[in-house]
Amino acid sequence: MATKPRLHITMLILACQFLYISSSSDNINMQNFKFRGHKVDEVAKTQSRQASQINCDITIGEWVYDHSYPLYESNCPYLSTEYNCRSNGRPDLNYEKWRWRPKNCLLPRFNALDFLERIRKKRVMLVGDSIMRNQWESLLCLVETVIPSDRKLLSSTGPVTAFHAIDFEASIEFSWAPLLIELKHEGNDQRVLHLDSIEENAKYWVEVDFLVFDSAHWWTHTGQYRSWDLYKIGRRTFTDMNPMMAYEIGLTTWANWVDSNLDPNRTKVIFRSVSPRHNRDNGWQCYEKNVPSVYLRGTHRTPAQLVVLTEIVKKMSFPVYLMDITTMSGLRRDGHPSIFTGDPDVRGTRHGKSTFSDCSHWCLPGVPDTWNEMLSALL
Repeated sequence: MATKPRLHITMLILACQFLYISSSSDNINMQNFKFRGHKVDEVAKTQSRQASQINCDITIGEWVYDHSYPLYESNCPYLSTEYNCRSNGRPDLNYEKWRWRPKNCLLPRFNALDFLERIRKKRVMLVGDSIMRNQWESLLCLVETVIPSDRKLLSSTGPVTAFHAIDFEASIEFSWAPLLIELKHEGNDQRVLHLDSIEENAKYWVEVDFLVFDSAHWWTHTGQYRSWDLYKIGRRTFTDMNPMMAYEIGLTTWANWVDSNLDPNRTKVIFRSVSPRHNRDNGWQCYEKNVPSVYLRGTHRTPAQLVVLTEIVKKMSFPVYLMDITTMSGLRRDGHPSIFTGDPDVRGTRHGKSTFSDCSHWCLPGVPDTWNEMLSALL
């Protein structure tokens, strides 16, 4: 396959030397972030240019209470314990009943048989972190009830877990790659994040018909939550750098791989935008919330990761669709597990500010079901 034009990474690498931050500092100097100041409208422009089949902005709308929801039961066998808020003792079930209603168009209700028919003899793969796994489990629960128990199975290869719908000769897969690029253990057991290397992860993504990516949260982890000790580009190592500059370089590596290795006539690529966290106020911003917020234009700040992602996608030769779920999900502070997790020491109690509260992942059934209704509409 002929090599396609590549996004330039040289200037990004050189810029790292000027954005170097002392390893003893956790401060992020966003004044050095060159995409600062771009607007949410840029996301909509990117979407409308690259996905003409969407004839309205489905990201603007409201959550409406719908008694016909949820779309599946909480006893779905593919749900991880930490996402099953009903089983974990959450007393209200309102979070299962909200449906997203775009302002100027209709988001079709998920139809499992129709979805399976459209992916017949195809592979769908969701690639990313635990929130992408959150979405993958939602998708399995949405389709599995229409498949007889002896006609579905799970398999695992390396970082990939696949659900097989045997009669449809189709698979819905999850590939664990929270940073997309490669994270390796090297000398002195140091964890090294290779900003310009992706092949070890990407080899699992070839020959897939529908690829859905996400990568956002891990890039901003600091201190004990950061999963690497050093950044590396070629032979150069960096103790630390501006997280959004690192993110930009890593996504450029991903974009170059997509441009150079995938055929748009064979593969459809979607990048899901950052899932909003409600972790401010020491992680208790989602505690005891049981109704969505109301959208007010201009009141929602665009995450830095989404600004970077939008710029990268705009420069690619491959037609990537940017599926923006950030604003709509930002209205759902009520949709997180909070203290109703799989941890028996935390479940259902609040012992003070030191108690863990999950305001990042989502209860299932819940918000990721809407993401999959959007995904179904795109496919």
